[in-house]
Amino acid sequence: MIFARQRELLALLEALGGDVASTDFQKLLFLYGQERGQDAPYDFVPYQFGAFSFSSYADKRKLIESGELAKVDDRWVLTGVGVKTLQRNPFRPTAADFAKRNARLRGDSLVAETYRRFPFFATRSEIAEKVLRGDEQALEAVRAARVRPTRAGLFTIGYEGLSLEAYLVRLLRAGVELLCDVRRNPLSRKYGFSRSTLSRAAESLGIRYEHIPELGVASHDRAELSSPEAYERLFDAYRRDTLPRQAEALETIRRWVGEGKAVALTCFESSAQMCHRGCVASFLEDRFGQGLASTHL
Repeated sequence: MIFARQRELLALLEALGGDVASTDFQKLLFLYGQERGQDAPYDFVPYQFGAFSFSSYADKRKLIESGELAKVDDRWVLTGVGVKTLQRNPFRPTAADFAKRNARLRGDSLVAETYRRFPFFATRSEIAEKVLRGDEQALEAVRAARVRPTRAGLFTIGYEGLSLEAYLVRLLRAGVELLCDVRRNPLSRKYGFSRSTLSRAAESLGIRYEHIPELGVASHDRAELSSPEAYERLFDAYRRDTLPRQAEALETIRRWVGEGKAVALTCFESSAQMCHRGCVASFLEDRFGQGLASTHL
């Protein structure tokens, strides 16, 4: 099955000629998404060469497996199977219009264009000084967009409704330095949020990942949460029976914050009030004081 975002990716690749260097395609896909706004097929993070989408590369691997793309190092190449997939593709007119207007943007000039227009996404770039050489105004905009180290403190974040990239950007913009996963079993059917992928992605952006499974809720305890009352019963039991027995884990989090780090507790639910991480955060504040009051991202 081909998802809508993958069909849109294929339509854009076709409109750009069907064979595009990887860095060029990432930047063009980024600019295309910025024009699409809330309908953008992919979100991005600031990375070593500017805007980058982990999810698009995961889709690239899937599309190579299904035959729509060819496996060619450092290029995105559409196959005959991919062209057939594009028949009656509703995204072709939009992609063609974008490609026509951006046909000449490639290489360093393309990278520089994304940096000038969206300086936040150049803040982790290793090549900003090179591609923006002589453009002091653009370089200053990139420097100004860099997130400064935040105060030490406790945050919470859930990934429900977020792409991996949108989630990571929230952490970056908040100045989070350490991501503490409080799921019992850090697995997810949603791309990017199983432990191995999430830890690699976070640490590639300078965010340390730690997992404290002792603070998780067993899957059988979460099996029938069908009402606010059921959640409240679960959280009452968790606060009463689980957290008082996890002094070492809680002290570890307190120590991280005490060392000056901005720490984010993470689990699935978007609302901390509907997630056990909210219980952890309030328990820490009650035990250690206002220095552990949390901010929900």
